[in-house]
Amino acid sequence: MPDQLLAYGYDPRVLNDPVGDDEEVGRVVRVDRGECDVMTRTGRIRVLSDSMRAQGDVAPVTGDWVRVGDEDGLGAVITAVLPRRTRVSRRDPAERDLEQVLASNVDVVGVVHGLDRSLPPGRLERLLVLARDSGADPLVILAKCDLPHEESLRAVVESVAGTTPVVEVSNTERTGLDDIVARIGFGRVLALVGASGVGKSSIVNALVGHELLETGEVRGGDAKGRHITTARELVLLPDDAGMVLDTPGIRSIGLWEAEHALDVVFGDLLELAGACRFNDCSHGTEPGCAIVAAVADGDADVLRVERFNAMAAELTAQRAREEQRARRNAKDGDRRPGSGRRRRH
Repeated sequence: MPDQLLAYGYDPRVLNDPVGDDEEVGRVVRVDRGECDVMTRTGRIRVLSDSMRAQGDVAPVTGDWVRVGDEDGLGAVITAVLPRRTRVSRRDPAERDLEQVLASNVDVVGVVHGLDRSLPPGRLERLLVLARDSGADPLVILAKCDLPHEESLRAVVESVAGTTPVVEVSNTERTGLDDIVARIGFGRVLALVGASGVGKSSIVNALVGHELLETGEVRGGDAKGRHITTARELVLLPDDAGMVLDTPGIRSIGLWEAEHALDVVFGDLLELAGACRFNDCSHGTEPGCAIVAAVADGDADVLRVERFNAMAAELTAQRAREEQRARRNAKDGDRRPGSGRRRRH
């Protein structure tokens, strides 16, 4: 039994994937360009990570369980990424239709926002969809609750979060930290997501008990912070309390195949939609739309409806492009020399 890996979430089910005689299983605890830190039974090792040569189309991310082997002239190399139980992902901001996985095999996704700044409801909604879509438990963390803030922020969070738990945290007064720890536990991972400067790294430091991660001052004018976190790293908490993973600040929150999560986050509107006259109602100009009627009666927020429609349209367009690309690839395959023909011997 690899005791050293237990704190990192080791589970015998990880070994369902066959491991070669010259390989060992480990967990990726940090990812840098072309290299990873992997925790194995023998300790933390630095390995090469060449997705073109070693893992094929699946590049390792922090939280992955991987197989590690030795390659002549290179040393330790990740040879395969094992199947992911959960994954935090978004549409790659550099590519129109490509998934970017931010972290994997996490148990709780904490959407962090600092109460020292304004909160656009649409941003919180998108982060909640991202958290829900991961397969992990979502959590809203309101940081810096000891600083002066507008009380209306809480009302915004309550109206958007729905049934998602909300924890208020003050690192200076050390309030809310025990509540966060109670939601993690031995071998489990809390991943923190949010914009730069909202207090993610400070929360990690408070949970660990010392200044482990560098933090930056926020600008006085708009409370925006500098990007301090540049790598995603699994950090063990004291007293076998689990792990926490800080992530670089997210500016762009493009959704990736998140239709079900969208329905959950906007469950209040979906419940209204059940009374629409048409099953394929777009909740815009169709007659008999229950959501439009609710807006007219003051029972639904027109801006929230517009954001829901925009995100639904974004995902629909993404699916349409994927299907079109799949059909195009299939046609290209049929046109290849010898494609679809029986080979002569």
